[in-house]
Amino acid sequence: MNEPKTILVPLFLASQALFVHWTGALEQPPAKPDLTHFPAKAGPWERISEDRVDDATQAQLGADRLINSMYTQRPDGGFANLFVAWFQSQRAGTSQPHSPQVCLPAAGWVPESTGTIDVATSAGTITVNRYVIVNGQQREVILYWYQTPRRVVPGEWAAKFWLMVDALRDRRTDTSLVRVTTWVVDNDVSTATNAAVEVSRHGYPLLRETFPR
Repeated sequence: MNEPKTILVPLFLASQALFVHWTGALEQPPAKPDLTHFPAKAGPWERISEDRVDDATQAQLGADRLINSMYTQRPDGGFANLFVAWFQSQRAGTSQPHSPQVCLPAAGWVPESTGTIDVATSAGTITVNRYVIVNGQQREVILYWYQTPRRVVPGEWAAKFWLMVDALRDRRTDTSLVRVTTWVVDNDVSTATNAAVEVSRHGYPLLRETFPR
């Protein structure tokens, strides 16, 4: 039953790689954004620290720009992490976002539930992944999405499809992985989810204005 899918997946990946390589000669990558000026406030959420990503992790990610910031909500004191990996070009194939659904289990996190959720923002409603993970006594809610100049895409396969479309139409393949993490306290997944949604609701329009258009 799964034989056609087993065959089509590598064919799709191979065709994507060939297509992006073929269009690479015409690619016009945008200038790298200056993320050091990313706003310190996202609605009621305020940045309290910028955590450096170690060299080994940076090399593994292959991103051209990174944000790894801790935010707190005033005056309630909730906490959230905003992680952004921006890629100037995906022509090389290896310079592509790593899916949290692959990276986090490799780090010992076990998925408790997965799905998508709609987030209404001032720049429009976006559909993002919602991922609840567990590691021992720790539980986290993660919202993540792939953001390009034209759209937000929750799924990895959809992101690969639109990469080919945009490479042909726009002569650029820049993209970003945006991940918002909150921590579950007293088994209250709903509150952690609401906090992640709030950070995403205020953060997405800021990222949209910061990234090259």
